[in-house]
Amino acid sequence: MKHPPYITEEGHRRLQQELDALWRRRAEVTRALAAAAAEGDRSENAEYIYRKKELRGIDRRIRYLQRRLPELRVVRELPADRERIHFGAWVLLEDESGELVCHRIVGSDEFDPGRGWISVASPLARALIGRRRDEEIRVKTPEGERHLWIAEVSYTGPIDAD
Repeated sequence: MKHPPYITEEGHRRLQQELDALWRRRAEVTRALAAAAAEGDRSENAEYIYRKKELRGIDRRIRYLQRRLPELRVVRELPADRERIHFGAWVLLEDESGELVCHRIVGSDEFDPGRGWISVASPLARALIGRRRDEEIRVKTPEGERHLWIAEVSYTGPIDAD
């Protein structure tokens, strides 16, 4: 599945910083790999084998970021209708038991469940896009269908769930 090309400014900056850090790390690993290769028999040289594997992983991520970053469209502008949920919104949701949880709709390259950031391509985000405060949504999850109420929408920062 092709990932949507949208990303927040913060997410784009983090990916660019990751790419820069990977290039620095690659130089370190290459030096360590050369030193390990100079030790002789490579077939039983654990350091050499480890560094080759590490370098492959770094190169794979660098290639991905080099292809992905130019494809991304950074969303900088707030939507005209801030009452509706769009990309970048923080949304406070209430479930059937009254529990509140805040999510932010972000690009698929920056989602972070620990922070409550969900991908714009996720079922929950797709159900939220275009909706307003006080609307009910239904989302199919692996555990079954969930009914959620939109308690608040913000574009300025996370909403306190207390």
